[in-house]
Amino acid sequence: MRKFILFLQAMSFLEIKNEHTMKSSLNDILTEIKSFEKKVSEETTNLIDESYKVSTYLRELLFKIKNELLKVGFKDDSEEINFFKNIKPQILGKLIYYNKVFRIETSCPVNDGKMYHNFFSNELEELKQEYKEHICNSDFYRYYRSGRTDKDNEFFMLGKINYHNGLNSFVFEIDTSFSTYYDYKIARIIANELLYAYLLAKTNPDQNSNSILQNPESVKDIFWTDSKNALIELIYALYVSGAISHGKIGIRKISLAFHILFRTPLGDIHHAFHRMKERTGSRTVFLDKLKAALEEYMDKDL
Repeated sequence: MRKFILFLQAMSFLEIKNEHTMKSSLNDILTEIKSFEKKVSEETTNLIDESYKVSTYLRELLFKIKNELLKVGFKDDSEEINFFKNIKPQILGKLIYYNKVFRIETSCPVNDGKMYHNFFSNELEELKQEYKEHICNSDFYRYYRSGRTDKDNEFFMLGKINYHNGLNSFVFEIDTSFSTYYDYKIARIIANELLYAYLLAKTNPDQNSNSILQNPESVKDIFWTDSKNALIELIYALYVSGAISHGKIGIRKISLAFHILFRTPLGDIHHAFHRMKERTGSRTVFLDKLKAALEEYMDKDL
């Protein structure tokens, strides 16, 4: 991927500084995207703004990558296959996901209650139906999920589309200079997985409890006794410090874990956090309190 990485290195929108070593893997490219997602998540107060900004960023990213690739091309077949099988679908999949989240959030009728739950339940059912009709029963889905590579030359190289396979009519709308059709199919799979997790959390956050707490009954007597803002302050501190899962999971997943653990709905944590940033005096009241309490406890053992 040398040519591809070289032009990515020169792009200011990825904020890669000159002193950085040259990036050469999918993980490096995705790290840049995750850094932007994290930055936007911290700066925005709701999902509408967040999804709009990230989708705009990803759309511009794909546009610039396309223009540069048309100039520099690929070094060999393996580089081309890797791009259309692994790199582009990750970017496009997230773009599809964030664009859909923006559409859902701007269409949501209320902030809570039965209408809210029914709205997201219907979205979840539509997603499941799309998965059943267009994804899970396809030969390509089984090929992709099984990790096969024997048809990669057919699926992930430009100009190899076989119209005798009875492809979806979308194939006639794609840009054949920047798509093999199947890169889009993988992007849809990635987007659907992200949307499923998002909608599942919206419809029933407690449904994820078993993955976070193996035995909820054993912690039923654990509950949060400080303020909601104190808990949000703690969550953000753990998130930005990378103390949980090496910093590889988002603020919403962490807040969901605390919501399930303490059975405490946190509401719009982004808005609450932005209010904390405008506090007079110490902006980390709860963390200061924790530090003082721990030091006092330590002193008792001296």
